[in-house]
Amino acid sequence: MSIALSLGNNLTTGGIFKPAAVNNTSVNNVTDFAGIAGGGTLILISEQTASASASISFTTGIDSTYDEYIFKFINIHPQTDVVNFSFQGSTNGGSSYGVTITSTNFRAYQDEAGTTTGLEYASSQDLAQSTSYQNLLQNVGNANDESCAGYLHIFNPSDTTFVKHFISDIQYVMSADYCYQSFTAGYFNTTSAINAVDFKMSSGNIDDGIIKMYGVAKS
Repeated sequence: MSIALSLGNNLTTGGIFKPAAVNNTSVNNVTDFAGIAGGGTLILISEQTASASASISFTTGIDSTYDEYIFKFINIHPQTDVVNFSFQGSTNGGSSYGVTITSTNFRAYQDEAGTTTGLEYASSQDLAQSTSYQNLLQNVGNANDESCAGYLHIFNPSDTTFVKHFISDIQYVMSADYCYQSFTAGYFNTTSAINAVDFKMSSGNIDDGIIKMYGVAKS
């Protein structure tokens, strides 16, 4: 009641709230905020920092709590030059990784000199009913000005009726001083729940970087 009176007393004749209508007192007394249609709040579940890590695995927290999970990659730097950053899923809590994947990839690029640009379908990065790790980018360099950053979405991993779709968007610096943006999409062709995800380089360790796992709150 007091919140309503305070807001009412701070309305203009045109029905617009005055700046004084919203303050610490009015906001702190609100017990619930309505959801926004079509939106979702990101809930940080866990994060891991690489330090010469052979791989980074998320083996807990992927369950039916959320219908969508987002992994954010922050300055992922490889130990070895000219390698691919990849991922795979698991249906047994991370005891093994090798779920069947079908996927596709395309990418845009430009060199530092601004003389070579392109947009291409990267068929070599596709998987067709394969249990291999899915490359999210190709040939990232290991110099101090070379790394990658971006995100991966996995949709409804705990569903036991349908396949599990994923999309990713990653920007990285190729070993030959090219700026690349890589887009990958596909699906895990299984009706079993995906309950763990593993990330690794095609060769060598993940030298540095952070991976954060978020759940998207259900509306």
